[in-house]
Amino acid sequence: MATTLTPYLSFPGNTREVFAFYAQALGGTIEAMLTHGEIPPPPADQPPPEGCGFAPPPADAIMHACLLLPGGARLMAGDAPPDMPFDGVKGVMLALQYDSVAEAEKAFAALADGGSVTMPLAPAFWARSFGMLTDRHGLSWAVNGEPIPMG
Repeated sequence: MATTLTPYLSFPGNTREVFAFYAQALGGTIEAMLTHGEIPPPPADQPPPEGCGFAPPPADAIMHACLLLPGGARLMAGDAPPDMPFDGVKGVMLALQYDSVAEAEKAFAALADGGSVTMPLAPAFWARSFGMLTDRHGLSWAVNGEPIPMG
């Protein structure tokens, strides 16, 4: 059985803007951008699931977004509900692997635009190019280009 791990992020009401940036920066395609107003109502005879007693988000808030990246990986996200305070993405870094240094350089430069570079791209023992940054939306990235075979 294959396992796929897909990050699912929350943003403070700007998922649409963030995903437009990631689609452009990473060469991805937005597969879904579903608002709360587009969700069909539950059947009248069906009670809401346990633990769903939060205030309804605005109709134009993003409930679910999905970005398909070249190579098949996905990134998903939604706007944080109004009564669940958004405190940023902490303790997480998303890692990108590219077959070439040129691809890594392009993605790194695009993600770093308006953000801050933590570690500039440089050779590492596991890749011909590696660098870290925090983008303009507060998400941390590790970018690898041209892996070096280990062992």
